[in-house]
Amino acid sequence: MNAVEIEEAISALAEQPFDPAEFPFLFLRAFGNKDTTIRRLRSGTSNKSDLGGVLQTSHIHLVVCSNGEVAMTLTALRNSPATARAKARFIVATDGVDFEAEDLETGETAVCAFTEFPDHFGFFLPLAGISTVKQVRESSFDIRATSRLNRLYVELLKDNPEWGTEERRPDMNHFMARLIFSFFAEDTDIFNSNRLFTTTVERMSSRDSINTHDVISELFRAMNTKREDREGAGIARWADKFPYVNGGLFSGNMDVPRFSRIARSYLLHIGNLDWTKINPDIFGSMIQAVAEDEERGALGMHYTSVPNILKVLNPLFLDDLRERLQQAGDNPRTLLNLRKRISRIRVFDPACGSGNFLVIAYKELRFIEAEINRRRGESDRRTEIPLTNFRGIELRDFPAEIARLALIIAEFQCDVLYRGQKEALAEFLPLDAQNWIMCGNALRLDWLSVCPSTGTGLKLHADDLFHTPLDQAQIDFENEGGETYICGNPQFKGARKQTKSQKEDMAHVFGGGNEFKDCDYVTAWYLKAADFAKHCNAAFAFVSTSSISEGEQVAHLWSHLYRRGCHIIFAHQGFKWRNNASNNAAVQCVIIGVGMSKPARCTLFEGETKRDVESISPYLIAGPELYVKTRDEPLSQELDLMVSGSMARDGGNLILTHEEAKALIHDEPTATELLKELVGSKELVHYRNRKCLWIDDERLPIAKKIAGVCERIQKVKSFREASPAKTTNGYAAISHKFAQRAHRNTVAIAVAAASSEEREYLPADVFDQNSVISNLAFAVYDPSLWEFAIVCSKMHIAWVATVCGKLETRLRYSSTLGWNTFPVPPLTDKNKADLTRCAEDILLAREAHFPSTIADLYDPAEMPPDLRQAHERNDEVLDRIYVGRRFRNDTERLEKLFELYTKLAAKQGAAKKRKAGASV
Repeated sequence: MNAVEIEEAISALAEQPFDPAEFPFLFLRAFGNKDTTIRRLRSGTSNKSDLGGVLQTSHIHLVVCSNGEVAMTLTALRNSPATARAKARFIVATDGVDFEAEDLETGETAVCAFTEFPDHFGFFLPLAGISTVKQVRESSFDIRATSRLNRLYVELLKDNPEWGTEERRPDMNHFMARLIFSFFAEDTDIFNSNRLFTTTVERMSSRDSINTHDVISELFRAMNTKREDREGAGIARWADKFPYVNGGLFSGNMDVPRFSRIARSYLLHIGNLDWTKINPDIFGSMIQAVAEDEERGALGMHYTSVPNILKVLNPLFLDDLRERLQQAGDNPRTLLNLRKRISRIRVFDPACGSGNFLVIAYKELRFIEAEINRRRGESDRRTEIPLTNFRGIELRDFPAEIARLALIIAEFQCDVLYRGQKEALAEFLPLDAQNWIMCGNALRLDWLSVCPSTGTGLKLHADDLFHTPLDQAQIDFENEGGETYICGNPQFKGARKQTKSQKEDMAHVFGGGNEFKDCDYVTAWYLKAADFAKHCNAAFAFVSTSSISEGEQVAHLWSHLYRRGCHIIFAHQGFKWRNNASNNAAVQCVIIGVGMSKPARCTLFEGETKRDVESISPYLIAGPELYVKTRDEPLSQELDLMVSGSMARDGGNLILTHEEAKALIHDEPTATELLKELVGSKELVHYRNRKCLWIDDERLPIAKKIAGVCERIQKVKSFREASPAKTTNGYAAISHKFAQRAHRNTVAIAVAAASSEEREYLPADVFDQNSVISNLAFAVYDPSLWEFAIVCSKMHIAWVATVCGKLETRLRYSSTLGWNTFPVPPLTDKNKADLTRCAEDILLAREAHFPSTIADLYDPAEMPPDLRQAHERNDEVLDRIYVGRRFRNDTERLEKLFELYTKLAAKQGAAKKRKAGASV
């Protein structure tokens, strides 16, 4: 169950007549407990309460008590030995009149009238397996309101199915936006009378709901008609009490869907909520899910938490403003200059959704402005921060509408907070009709037309909040000399998951070429932002998948950004970006802040720690501004060449399972000399004991005498001839061979092409000449054994994880990007001897646990102590070769590796130039 479903269930429970015997079980069912669980509690099988209540182990101890004994019963629950034995997190006591609860883990309590306990549903969400950070508790109203609106939305579509079609869905969304404003306005005195909207609908519409739509339509018409025009418009007397709202909110299509009795009842219930508690930064994202069919399954959980938003906004510009405020102290002139600066700051989210980044930015800037006004003795001063400074682009129309509405609500709430209710109301209506949230494809729009660099642009206004023609994007705005900060959380969409139109967007932004084909969708926003920032004083920061700071994407993206003069000014290294839904998948994300000039110091966030560094590498470590390119040969002269293994392209006919090979040898013993072990990533890690036919030209006569082998060779020929790929067709002439052959009759180190990110070391092993390493692994033929020690080190896996990137969540290995670029310092004979001994120790430790596979041995929880010790000795030897001591962590390792990479690459580049000059 999601939070909204839980809220609906407990609200329904609170509205029922109180049944002392049934309440505990109904309460638990409301939080998603299954019937089998409830039956076991009823029977006493799992109920170990010592107070005559219901005790669910690890969860809750709940007692229904006599009237007036709630507080005393809660104390008894707290002191109950059964509560302690069962490790119950919550204790609850109620008599049907009062309700008290305590979270024994945090010490927090909930005390209220019984009918109001649904207001505290966020308090109990752990019972449903939903983590409840403080913000979820504080957004309880928003979840309740979303729940009610969702029920109304679904009910209205039952009786008005045409409103759910693609053609009329915008009308339905507009209607919901108007309702939200009306509920907020009636509870905050904007309508000059408490519950005016709800009361009017209740009084003027009949109980059978036959005219409810007409009543609401007339109210909307009144709010779209100026006072002086109402008599001529024939506005009903009972609707004339409503103010003129304007702002395009009630203009355009004024249709209202027809209401059933149930829908009317839902509407009145929504109106009975306290809408002064709305959080526009949270509510907007949740109400968006009401209107998006594909998002309704996670209803109430589709929002980006404020702490995560501030990870973007704080280092981008808010921290600097707070520091300036602190430095200003009480100096009137300095404070005035800071206030002027803030009034010219624009925040632009080109993937704004329902506007939560913009709303949080607005509220934070208002807070700083209010503190400036307080210090200058001007606390009642009207704000100088216009809403039009908060620009956005959103692909879908309804979130764009909600974003503007959320900003309007945020502005009013800030005015009430900092200036008082009277002043806020005096200046709130009529709303301004300017459109500053654009609906369109951000990757196709000219951002300078949405957020012009300076001046006012075109002074055009929209006729309707819900329609924003492109030629009306430039609005009243004085910004000479102001700053622009671009931020947001654009769509991630990996390269393999993009739609055809998204691929076309990428090609459009990247300007052709093939680089974009391997890039996440979010990278296009970086390029658009960089192009925008060339024209004005701007910096930008986006939440992104961590994959854009790993592997080949780094070169694809930063070759463009560095060319445009970009620099990373701050960055958050990878962290889990999750919402608060139960059992949801967490995405590994990064935040990258980019400016057009290199600061003296940059800020790098490593988990909860923060440090100032000279520069930040695009791999998000302290290091030089460079990206690693693929190489055809090792950068370090110490290393031997690594190649991709041999590729069959045979339709599976040159490769045999263990059973197939056994049967072949049984029928034709001479086939033994044609078979070799096949080693790919899976064989290396799990040992599948597959074989392959490896037939040199000189052994072809032997192969032709074996019927089973001849049949396989013919199938290979047929497969290759039928292939649509011309290169594969060409290999039909050598159908007895692998298409691409890297195998050499020597010892080889094999490295898996892909590996679980859970392993501490890369899967690698040493094989003799009787093993063919397939193209699903990489090989170093005739290596020095000390090279195996390097492959199996923490230094190397740290480099690979950063430079090669991932395949889904697995580490992806690459010879040209992982091995050939790996920087190794010059090694002495002693260094090589020490590493050789370490490699031998690792192999001997593995051998001692035969027949355990690499998968068995390198399970982090099950790694044998002797093998772990062998690896730790290897890591220490290699660490000391680099810096003369153990590295404290992988961050230090990477910083040293990139430092050495820079030196080796520069040295090699200089050598090539000298060689080229000499040849000339």
